[in-house]
Amino acid sequence: MQDADLIIHNTGQLVTCASGGKSKRGAEMLDVGIIGDGAVAIANGNYVGVGTSKTILQDFHSDELVDAEGRVVCPGFVDPHTHIVFAGDRLNEFELKIKGAAYLEILANGGGIISTVKQTREASVESLVEQSLARLDKMLACGTTTCEIKTGYGLDSATELKMLEVIVELDRVHPITIVPTFLAAHAVPPEFNENPDKYVDLICDNMLSTAWKWFVASDFHGQVPFFCDVFCEQGAFSLDQSRRILETAKGIGFKIKAHVDQFTNLGGARLAIEIGATSIDHLDAISDEEVDLLAKSDTIGMVIPTENFNAGKTQYANARKLIDSGCAVSLSTDYNPGSAPCPSQPMAMAISCRYQKLLPSEALNAATINAACSIGLGDTVGSIEVGKRADLAIFETYDYRQIAYEFGGDLVAAVYCGGVAV
Repeated sequence: MQDADLIIHNTGQLVTCASGGKSKRGAEMLDVGIIGDGAVAIANGNYVGVGTSKTILQDFHSDELVDAEGRVVCPGFVDPHTHIVFAGDRLNEFELKIKGAAYLEILANGGGIISTVKQTREASVESLVEQSLARLDKMLACGTTTCEIKTGYGLDSATELKMLEVIVELDRVHPITIVPTFLAAHAVPPEFNENPDKYVDLICDNMLSTAWKWFVASDFHGQVPFFCDVFCEQGAFSLDQSRRILETAKGIGFKIKAHVDQFTNLGGARLAIEIGATSIDHLDAISDEEVDLLAKSDTIGMVIPTENFNAGKTQYANARKLIDSGCAVSLSTDYNPGSAPCPSQPMAMAISCRYQKLLPSEALNAATINAACSIGLGDTVGSIEVGKRADLAIFETYDYRQIAYEFGGDLVAAVYCGGVAV
């Protein structure tokens, strides 16, 4: 009999989302790996046993036993696309959108990202840490145990580095595991409006190399990937500008992500897939040809229905088509102050089931194992498998489908990060 630090047993459904560390596609998305009356044994923060309660209790001993009382136990959610380091709010824009103002219209008039940039540039590291910790707490309460966090509200060297320092401090003090992304190419700052290419020069000639030096010296290095992202969109960065930024970043050592096809199709999906992006995100306007390219690639297509919901849209990324075409699909909240003020992956799942026609199994796999693969951590988190970090949530339900079926409430009874109740 092996010793364990913790055994959680008597689950009604132990939902493993097991995949051998790979993303799921097609019919695989329907399988969430349920073990009836399941149990897990945890030692040194990782799963050392996964199986039925009878088997685990026979094979492992622990002084700490947690009776799940027949409830659902799932992997902790992975949120692979967030912008939670920022100062202030955009409550006034909420009202403008209700009155009919479009996102790109608000951005063109100095609102949107630029509004948050002004407030974030003025904020101290301490203030940004305090505000961002409160957002991480909300995500944790919704069952998220791993997330990606982007810069992109600095748009100058000093503030982008300040945001990176905030992100590393958040990772140090908060139980959620964090993956950093450098998004200096989020918008063109006002001081470069007359010459956006000069800002692209700054990113490629200075900011990317400086950020990479920061990463190599940080606690993240050797633990998680470091991504470079770009917003390839009308009013943001053109296809040629995006290509230059992403190719420069890849040459330095960054892993690649890209905001593409959120409003208009500029060819960003094809570009990012050809460069070898880990994920391409949004995909509302992706073409049929690019869907085929995505299905044949290792790149994961990330859908973000919270943005559409927040904007009151009736059209969403065609996640049903993506899955049926054989693409690996993940799901995110895009938690940010303007277009998606949502900390909850269960809410993102609920929206995706209703408006993008995902089944609860597909939504759950998209928010766990495929989301983990979207940030390069498919071999360590996102599923309940021996050897992986013991991040999980216990839900007040006896059927995992209720996580997406019920919305506006809170089914999370407990959350564990690295085998520790948080």
